Amino acid sequence: MPDRDHIFLNAKIVLPDQVIDGGLSERGGRIAAIAEGPTAATGHDCEGDFLIPGLVELHTDHLETHYAPRPKVRWHPVAAVQAHDAQIACAGITTVFDALRVGMDDEADLKVADMRKLADAIETGLSEDRLRADHFIHLRCEVSAPDVMGSFAWFDNDARVRLVSLMDHTPGQRQFTSLDAYRIYYQGKKGFSDEAMDAYIRMRQEKASKVTPENRRAIADAARARGIIVASHDDATFEHVEEAVELSTAIAEFPTTVQAARASHEAGMKVLMGAPNVVRGGSHSGNVSARELAENGLLDVLSSDYIPASLLQAAFQLADEIEAISLPDAIGMVSRTPAEAVGLTDRGAILEGRRADLVQVRLVGNVPVVRGVWREGRRVA
Repeated sequence: MPDRDHIFLNAKIVLPDQVIDGGLSERGGRIAAIAEGPTAATGHDCEGDFLIPGLVELHTDHLETHYAPRPKVRWHPVAAVQAHDAQIACAGITTVFDALRVGMDDEADLKVADMRKLADAIETGLSEDRLRADHFIHLRCEVSAPDVMGSFAWFDNDARVRLVSLMDHTPGQRQFTSLDAYRIYYQGKKGFSDEAMDAYIRMRQEKASKVTPENRRAIADAARARGIIVASHDDATFEHVEEAVELSTAIAEFPTTVQAARASHEAGMKVLMGAPNVVRGGSHSGNVSARELAENGLLDVLSSDYIPASLLQAAFQLADEIEAISLPDAIGMVSRTPAEAVGLTDRGAILEGRRADLVQVRLVGNVPVVRGVWREGRRVA
């Protein structure tokens, strides 16, 4: 190997289509060369650990828990972003799309002004070199909320917004097609009596019926005009998928049925499911399991959702438990495929010329341990 800035040796390197024993070199933040077998060069000894591409996370709700750790408590937004970023990076995630909500229920604890504060804090963290991972913004747009378009406008000039998802949590729709499931979830959460729950459901349905179709189309149109990728959230039926196709949707987030996942996949959308769903063995809300979709060849992308460390654990678990999914396949679900789905073709795979976003991983039992993280060749964890 020629002289270079940084050399990684003695690694099990996970390439897009195979795992090799060898090393690689990095120069100027890019992968300069990959070599199989031992070398006489000196550098960072990976001690036989896996070397994988930095993970790419498209949908994490995790930032809000750092900013609002308790009801009515607000943490310093830049400090909250830093804490979130540290946990993200130490989970092996080098590119993250922080999900911020627009379109709020009347009783929501957080408002759009809080989301804007967090977006500004992300920008501050990046400009002041406070952050370890590369951060973008994913706007989670509640199309059933009357204020969603006004809230969306708070981000009109934010170039960091690269992904929007169209969500509808109206009772009787999508994630909550079953009103019984909606009652169990919200009645327990809010402590409503049966009568109060009935009134709440009617109120939500009446509000949504007036604005949802118009908001869904308006946000999709605005996103496409700005070159922002559109995702559909919690699709359950063929009709939902047909609507998503009409709106040029690229990603199907958390489809709730095999039917919707298959239709999305066949339409060319990337099907995204939660890594916690894989690790736990099923959906916490009773919808289709990610493993079932994986077994049927219908799973393209994993997201850590609410547990950053689940992303890496789920990838290794799928590779171990499903015969048709190799380790390169599984790692691709958390690196190459999500990166390509949002147009980031400079990262997500260990290939010459790609960004040197790398993670050193040791598998101990069935739980992976992150032992080093580099973003563009710079060690960040």
